Formats: sequence, C-alpha cells, structure tokens
Amino acid sequence: MKKLLLTVVVAILASSSWAVVGTIKAKGDTKRGEIKWNASSKSYSLMLKKGKTAYEAQFSIADVESIEIDKPANFDKLVDLIAKGNGSAAEKDLLAILKTYKMLQWDKIAARYLVELYIQMNQYNKAYELVQGILKTDREAAYKGELAPAYWQILLALNKDSQLENCLSKAAMTGDRVSSAEALLMRGDVIIKKGQDSAEANKKALVDAYLRVALMYNDAPCVAVRAKSMQKCAVAFEKVGMPDYANKMRSSANALLQ
Repeated sequence: MKKLLLTVVVAILASSSWAVVGTIKAKGDTKRGEIKWNASSKSYSLMLKKGKTAYEAQFSIADVESIEIDKPANFDKLVDLIAKGNGSAAEKDLLAILKTYKMLQWDKIAARYLVELYIQMNQYNKAYELVQGILKTDREAAYKGELAPAYWQILLALNKDSQLENCLSKAAMTGDRVSSAEALLMRGDVIIKKGQDSAEANKKALVDAYLRVALMYNDAPCVAVRAKSMQKCAVAFEKVGMPDYANKMRSSANALLQ
C-alpha cells in the first residue's frame, strides 16, 4: 500500500455497516477491528475504537496479505441443516450472510453451502447464477478457495466444459495446494462422467486423479481434500470389483479425519 490512511473520527460508532469484525494483515502490519468492503475503491476500511474516538485505516486490496473474519453467528447450525437435508430452512440466512459479508471471506463460504443446497434441490441454474454474481467482484473465486470445487460441480452438471477446463487449468497453475488437489479430483469426476461411470472410466479416474491426490498430497493443509480423494477411491474401487481396497480406503479416510 502506498500509504496507510489514518483518519480520526470524533463520533460514537453505531452504524450497522461496521458490524463485521476481523483481522487484516498488510505489509506485515496486523490490525483487528470492524471491517467493511469499499467496492468503488476496491479497498477495505478498518475501524478501531478507543472510547468515543474512532481511527479509520484504509487498505487497498492489492496490499492485503490476508484477512480473517470472525465466523457469522449460527453459521455452523446453518451448515448442519444442509448436511441433514433440511437446507431450505437455512437458505434465507445464508443469503443474508452472502450480502453482509461481501468480499469478507464468509461470502464465498456461504455461497459454497448455498450451491450444495441448490444441488440437493436440483436447481443447478440457480446455483450457477449465484456464483456468477460473486465472480463479478472476485474472479479468483472460480478457481481458488472454498467456493471453487462446488462451482466446478455445477459446471460439470451443466456441461459447461470449456468454462470448467479454464477453471481447472488456472487452479493447477495459480491456485494453492488445496485448489490444485481439488482440480485433480474434478478431472477424475470428468473422466467418470464422460465414460458413463463404466468400470474402465473408474479405473482411469483412479490412476489419473484420485490415487494421485491420496498418495501425493500429504501435507497438512490438504488433509480434508486427501480424505475426500480416498472416499472417491473407495467408490471407484467398488466399481472395478475391488471391495477390499475400497474398505481400506474408507478406513484410511476416516482415520485421517479423526
């Protein structure tokens, strides 16, 4: 950032626009306070309170190294509703989080679970339009981060092959390790779909994708995606008539997640 702009505001803070709390790290400087996103200037404002005086710091998005936002209230409960097949009860609150936390970490996470909900409801086009709205502000969300794998599932289901291939290529080249692993798993899913879930397609997906993630991505950030790969391996092994290997993979996945 060219300069950290500090403005002293002599006022009692009561505005709901400063309701999101989190931590911003920029140029090695870490600050915590109430945060909002400024779409017009593509920057974050951080409000620090000291009695009735507030100090406002502005950070260009290009200078932000990381941002950690406190989890929205009841978020785990909303996720649990979706996992139990009662996601329609969570839709309204997740959409509210999507709006309130725009460009504040939890918008993409809320969108991920909304996409999962819409998949459960077979509303693929609705899920697609939801993600397109996010990509207007954050194009990296298509190939990097928690939302990306859910978005790829929508692209696969809607046969948007060129868009999917573009996302997977970018994830492999510019994404982090987790994004790269998720992209490889999706390539396995593509192989199975194109092969109509045949034994031969499952065998190819195992060799070219699922087993590679299970065996090669053993660093700490990849624990969850590695467990997912083992679960996919288990299903594929069953399809090729190797139940013993399927059981071993499931046991390994469960052990990894404990």
